[in-house]
Amino acid sequence: MQQFDALIVGSGAAGLYTALHLPGHWQIALITKEDLALSSSDWAQGGIAAVLDPTDSFQLHTEDTMVAGAGLCERSAVEVLVEEAPERIYELVHLGVGFDRYQGRLDLTLEAAHSRKRILHARDATGRELVRALMEEVLSQPNITIFEKTLALDLWVDQGRCWGVKSRHEGRVEYFGAPVTVLATGGASRIFVHSTNPPVCTGDGLAMAWRAGVWLRDLEFVQFHPTALSLPDTPRFLISEAVRGEGAHILDSRGERFLSRYHAQGELAPRDVVARAIYLHLKAQGEERVFIDFRPIGAKRMQERFPNIDQMCQARGLDISQEPIPVAPAAHYCMGGVQTDLLGRTSLTGLWAVGETASTGVHGANRLASNSLLECLVFAHRIGNHAEQAALTYPTPAPETPELPPAADHVATILQKLPQLCWDHCGIVRDRAGLTVGLAQLHHWQTWLETGDWGADRASLEARNQLLVANLVLGSALWREESRGAHFRADYPETLDAWQVHTLVRGEQWSAQSLTTPEPGGSVTLEVKL
Repeated sequence: MQQFDALIVGSGAAGLYTALHLPGHWQIALITKEDLALSSSDWAQGGIAAVLDPTDSFQLHTEDTMVAGAGLCERSAVEVLVEEAPERIYELVHLGVGFDRYQGRLDLTLEAAHSRKRILHARDATGRELVRALMEEVLSQPNITIFEKTLALDLWVDQGRCWGVKSRHEGRVEYFGAPVTVLATGGASRIFVHSTNPPVCTGDGLAMAWRAGVWLRDLEFVQFHPTALSLPDTPRFLISEAVRGEGAHILDSRGERFLSRYHAQGELAPRDVVARAIYLHLKAQGEERVFIDFRPIGAKRMQERFPNIDQMCQARGLDISQEPIPVAPAAHYCMGGVQTDLLGRTSLTGLWAVGETASTGVHGANRLASNSLLECLVFAHRIGNHAEQAALTYPTPAPETPELPPAADHVATILQKLPQLCWDHCGIVRDRAGLTVGLAQLHHWQTWLETGDWGADRASLEARNQLLVANLVLGSALWREESRGAHFRADYPETLDAWQVHTLVRGEQWSAQSLTTPEPGGSVTLEVKL
């Protein structure tokens, strides 16, 4: 066993920033199942929202976030997010993050559902630039040890607290112990066949937390980004929200703009509205993709702002300066996650969560564009400033039993078929019949986990975790009999006051929590066998 003062699982912006803000005299371990740089943060294009312009205000940013969240944002969390944003931005500038500037000042742009220009950006690769700067700083710190290609198998839980994680490191099972363990493993959008996330986003932190008996919240709320490049046999590539903020148009196959038929704000409507409008329009037309037209932006501005998108499209034979390019919605971001308080603490002593893994209360039912990287920074800083050590006498880890690998065909079936199942039965538009069919199939696959060591290798571990998270997402979606934000039920299309509650899940129970109740509670209204 290796012992540290703090252990961080995940190497995106949330994990890196947390490592930098924990006390400098602590010995910190940061483990990641891939290379240090591979995370959703690195793929983030649009930017980071913050009130920096004198014509903007904390109140406006707060209200924009609350409106996008469709009644499920926690105002106290949103106020923390918004009011602590400027200080975090200035710190990033000090660290050398190369935000774009205009006439010497930080350049701010507009994105959908924001009432003011408040999005900082580094061309169209803001996440990559942020991760670059944070990685350089982390690698320069002698108290931070990086463990790459290390699989976190499960939280190490004993005597009612988290002691660290059980992992597979350099081909063997190894325990990492720490009084402070932080889950920063990102989201779970790869449970959907069409996703803008990198392959590592398989819900590992959510699955580990659930198996440890930790409360999870609002897992039915998965944001589908309206515009991902859609080409046959090609992974979806995000076409940033900022493209529409700069003036790009969405066209159908006849070359007509149609979004204003669904919402007065057209291309600048909230993400869930635009994604659903595109989905319904395509379904009505019997087609698979719409088109985004960059030409209204102007060639000069387009080259300045979106060189990465231009390069990626050119590599696929597309010229954004000459013609609209095909796009369609794709799973993008999980609003729900491990429930935390405003200091990142979970319901399990010794365990914190941050970033997309966490449910802090800032996103509600539908995240406002460019609040995600900001959430990573604000709450990582809070964890770093408030996490407290505890003197531990570690228990003896349970003895390892001989490994019996799972059947290879079972692993392959889950990895291949589960993402399509989630897309078909729990996608942009859902209903009871589809969710029930999907859950039945997931339950059948769940029986395969009764034999074999499903943490023996990365493929089986990710199959196990995706299967569990898919159960939780579909179960939560079946439980919520209304439509709200990113969760749309064709059989319950209205947004109902009675359902202005959080969805909580722990073990096999789903329950309701009011927005003002500090601790999980409420009546169990649905049970799904996992």
